[in-house]
Amino acid sequence: MEEINFFTEDTSFGLEREEERAAWIEAVIKKEGFSIGELNYIFCSDEYLLKINQEYLDHDTYTDIVTFDNSEGEEIIEGDIFISVDRVKENAEGLGNSFEEELNRVMIHGVLHLLGQGDKTEEEAQQMRNKEDSCLNLWKN
Repeated sequence: MEEINFFTEDTSFGLEREEERAAWIEAVIKKEGFSIGELNYIFCSDEYLLKINQEYLDHDTYTDIVTFDNSEGEEIIEGDIFISVDRVKENAEGLGNSFEEELNRVMIHGVLHLLGQGDKTEEEAQQMRNKEDSCLNLWKN
């Protein structure tokens, strides 16, 4: 079962080009040698994601993304990726990016975590950014 689902919680946000985004995400995952079990994107408000962050991760901060890895097999990824639409909008403005570009970056960031890419150290963060850029190029083409 390969499935990518898109949901919303506590926001009126509607994701555009769902089928194209799902195909892009699937292509990235396959390129890395993995397949998809079930991958859920939940687009939500800042406050909704703050509650998730507090309840499950003991973090009392706003963030743009929280990724939960539900994978059981080694080469099949499954997970829930919560994305704050509010935070993505604010970050896009602050970085001078379009909302769509920043949203795609955050969406693929969660997938890269599920694929094993870390971002805790400076070196890992740079590798993550490079992988994000590479994945974004696949979307643009």
